[in-house]
Amino acid sequence: MQTTEKQTFNASSIGDEMGFERLFKSFYPRLCAYAVTMIQDRDEAEEIVQTLFCRLWEQRGSLDITISVQAYLFRAVRNATLNHIKKTQIRDAYKTMNLDAINNNPEYQPDRIAQSDIAKRLENAIGGLPEQCRLIFKMSRYEELKYKEIADQLGISIKTVENQMGKALKILRGSMTEYLTVLLLLLVIN
Repeated sequence: MQTTEKQTFNASSIGDEMGFERLFKSFYPRLCAYAVTMIQDRDEAEEIVQTLFCRLWEQRGSLDITISVQAYLFRAVRNATLNHIKKTQIRDAYKTMNLDAINNNPEYQPDRIAQSDIAKRLENAIGGLPEQCRLIFKMSRYEELKYKEIADQLGISIKTVENQMGKALKILRGSMTEYLTVLLLLLVIN
């Protein structure tokens, strides 16, 4: 089987779509099942594996696998899943830290700052963004699309999406400085 795996991968590495498709169909279910054992979330596991295959396809001409393809793929999924877990833990810790800061700071108590006021100010600030910035920001934050998905839908490069998001966040930070902690919490929770 190892020779067949190696041949399948070599075929895909020179641009053979059929070979790559065979590789995908052969390993996708097993890799998803493996990722699920680590994170217990089928959708996230599938996204991790799909991202891995996208990256393999994009880098097909430059990859040099010296171990079995199966070992390479399972190790890549393991690493990607561990990275996902780490990011999730960091995000959760950040949410907790911000909630604690808000709950323990009298300046941010509900009687001092109305959440609706913050939401209105945020909407006004978002409404004041340049058109493309505003569209990309809303697609990212409200529709929860990844930068690649936004780039594909708008027919622009990922770099343009990154630049526009950076510009949007800079403008919003400037206009929402007094509510920055609460704003970050709202964006992370929503």
